[in-house]
Amino acid sequence: MIRLTEHPFDAGALLSEFSAGRRETGAIATFTGLARAEQGAAAVLELEAYPGFTEAQIGRIAETARLRFGLHDLAILHRVGRIQPGEPIVFVATAAGHRRAAFEACDFLMDYLKSRAPFWKKEHGPAGARWIEPTAQDHADRARWDHEETAP
Repeated sequence: MIRLTEHPFDAGALLSEFSAGRRETGAIATFTGLARAEQGAAAVLELEAYPGFTEAQIGRIAETARLRFGLHDLAILHRVGRIQPGEPIVFVATAAGHRRAAFEACDFLMDYLKSRAPFWKKEHGPAGARWIEPTAQDHADRARWDHEETAP
């Protein structure tokens, strides 16, 4: 499942749904990202995406992760629109035969989503609105996957 939504979601419910009936899976790893108030300021985050295009691009990297880590399954749910501090932004779940593959695939997918996925982020705070770009650390996190044969 790869899906964009404008609505808050319940990560626990998503995990329960994703986990149901998995008899051959040995590990599920998940990540849930939350909007935070930057530097103590109550800021609203706004994410824009091109419907269809964004999901297709995420689908390409999801297939790379599926093959690279031998995943049984994966799920990515990403918010778009206006997001308040404390609300969930992203949910990633990976299912694999063993824990290391599940953990690494989840990390790989988040590094891509944070630095390369086609989202446009704007923060609205006390000083006005400003566009947010991936940080040098975001790019470094993604680049560590480049040394292997398949990279995002």
